[in-house]
Amino acid sequence: MLSNKYTNSMEVEGVVTEPNSTSGSLPSKPKFEPLKAHEISGGQVQFRKVSVPPHRYTPLKKAWMEIYTPIYEQMKIDIRMNLKSRKVELKTRADTPDISNLQKCADFVHAFMLGFDVIDAIALLRMDELYVESFEIKDVKTLRGEHLSRAIGRLSGKGGKTKFAIENATKTRIVIADSKIHILGSFANIKIARDSLCSLILGSPAGKVYSKLRAVSARLAERF
Repeated sequence: MLSNKYTNSMEVEGVVTEPNSTSGSLPSKPKFEPLKAHEISGGQVQFRKVSVPPHRYTPLKKAWMEIYTPIYEQMKIDIRMNLKSRKVELKTRADTPDISNLQKCADFVHAFMLGFDVIDAIALLRMDELYVESFEIKDVKTLRGEHLSRAIGRLSGKGGKTKFAIENATKTRIVIADSKIHILGSFANIKIARDSLCSLILGSPAGKVYSKLRAVSARLAERF
């Protein structure tokens, strides 16, 4: 009787171990091709519109081919100027490699409308960590009349000397359009440039700002 029990248990064990031997080989991984931009958005065409202010209409006409070529040929985004609504319209194509290209192109066109040169604004297409930050002089200090004019003069300096010094020290680009200030650069560099501009608005002499910039740029050079 004992021998029969042992043989039965052995048979059961044998039956249990059989499936494990067959399930040793896993099925091969499925290979999916990467989705294209128009497939990610469910086949829908995505649009962006950038308004053209009246004073940038003529510069846009002159620099149109410089803006059109990298957007259409390299980023694979359709672009046109809507003369009726005075807006630059952008849309994705079937062969657009990345959906984020549309937003990059919109940022590039918007930077040009704010007053940046094409050669500076085009960096927004090439690099991911660049931003445009805008603020007004009244956000820092409420100034009116001649006080405002003097503050704008301090920001630019004689022949734009102060502005160029801040740009070169912080590796940014600055546009001063009346009482609005636009800064193009990386996050850390924008912060340094903004602090320098705020000091000038609040009344600091240019020499003091230069010396502070020298110290900060030396610290940045050590870090990187």
